[in-house]
Amino acid sequence: MEKSLVPDKKFVTKSILVSLISLLVSYLSCGVFIHLIAYSKGSGPYFFSWLWVITILGFIFSFLISVPIILLWIKNLKYIILEDRVTIHKGILTKIQKNIPLRAVTDFILERSLFDRFFGIGSIKIQTAGQSPSSTGYEGKLSGLLDYEALHEDLRKRIGKLHPVSEAVTTGEPLHVSSETLLKQILAELKEIKKNTAG
Repeated sequence: MEKSLVPDKKFVTKSILVSLISLLVSYLSCGVFIHLIAYSKGSGPYFFSWLWVITILGFIFSFLISVPIILLWIKNLKYIILEDRVTIHKGILTKIQKNIPLRAVTDFILERSLFDRFFGIGSIKIQTAGQSPSSTGYEGKLSGLLDYEALHEDLRKRIGKLHPVSEAVTTGEPLHVSSETLLKQILAELKEIKKNTAG
């Protein structure tokens, strides 16, 4: 059964707020640093006035550029949950469709930053068995979700059905898996490893 999701509107507000705070801190830090250097060299008050005007204008210009980029990025974010995979659509100029097969997923990790908790949203990181090409350590991320707890539980149940052996080991439940099922799972895992190491 296909489930299509997009980030909640609160995620837009959160992203704009984070951008605003980041730019404000950056420009204030630069402004103060240049101000101190200029002061040590004996610059007059006229120079300092222009310095703060340039800093404020730079901040406003950067913020006005960042807002449309954030809006476009989030508008193009779409998550599709299928029976066998999770698909992430993203990108502004270059459209990217990332397919993550559920059989390769080892865990779904719920993440909520301070801003996420404030806005009542959450993100789910998708971990795979040593296949992530990124330095972040996860294959994909479903960001800005409102009903994050229910989705997280649903996704974990799905991988629990695909990997009953590992699920039973981690939960301490007795194993009730036939030899044939176990061999099919091992074969599928070996094929996936071969496919990923071949390139």
